[in-house]
Amino acid sequence: MECIAAPDGDNLELHHVSAPAGAPRVLLLHGLEGSARSHYVGGILAQSAARGWGATLLVFRGCGIAPNVARRFYHSGETGDLDFVIRRLSVRWPESPWFLAGVSLGGNVVLKWLGERHAHSGSLIRAAAAISVPFDLEAGARHIARGFARVYDRSFLKSLRRKALAKLSVYPDLFERSKVDQARSVYDFDEAVTGPVHGFSSARDYYEQSSSSRFLQQIRTPTLLLSSRDDPFLPRDLLSRIETAARANPHIVTEFHRGGGHVGFVAGARPWRPFYYAEWRICRFFEEVMERG
Repeated sequence: MECIAAPDGDNLELHHVSAPAGAPRVLLLHGLEGSARSHYVGGILAQSAARGWGATLLVFRGCGIAPNVARRFYHSGETGDLDFVIRRLSVRWPESPWFLAGVSLGGNVVLKWLGERHAHSGSLIRAAAAISVPFDLEAGARHIARGFARVYDRSFLKSLRRKALAKLSVYPDLFERSKVDQARSVYDFDEAVTGPVHGFSSARDYYEQSSSSRFLQQIRTPTLLLSSRDDPFLPRDLLSRIETAARANPHIVTEFHRGGGHVGFVAGARPWRPFYYAEWRICRFFEEVMERG
């Protein structure tokens, strides 16, 4: 593990897989309230290592061991830390071709960054992949607040509320505690905390400005979108809309499966020897891009 200082003085936690000089390297971003312990993180780092590649996990602020000391958190549209880290690491390993991977919330950040920095991302990143991305943040937040998906909503809310109240004990003026106590969903939390803390007028404003669906047409880097149509985090029609939008951009490849859940994609004939398709597929996509030259 390595801890580096962000431009605002906060701590950014990185986990590296070593590789020979000049070997390809993967920079990975995890999902909402994920960490180095998330199952897909180990899988992607292992797939990278099996190919002789290096890899780095960027842990979002407050999701790892490194303390989050700034007057802010991480969120689905915050691309500054990613930009800072990829530029810093590309200087450290200048001979390596770099690949970028994001999972769920991390995938949204990856796609937004690629769209925002399309004029320069090609000089830094050879290809990218995004797994189980929410794409439309408001639609996703409203969807998981209903039905069976509320199980996930409540779990996320519990973790986010705990971190927010800890932050409030250090910065008592950061947001209104009563609104956090009253929050009953991630949408409510974003209305009470994420929006105001990060300069948005509301949860809806935050979702509108941060949803990666707005940035797909600007992407100029070969990018794989890997999702499942039975993802419990997504409204049923969302992937069809994304598929239509992606067809207008030749740099984007969509692979939307009938099954796979949210960051699942578990395959294999033997339950005791599962094959994690998503982790393998994104690394295979990066190989294909290199093979094309």
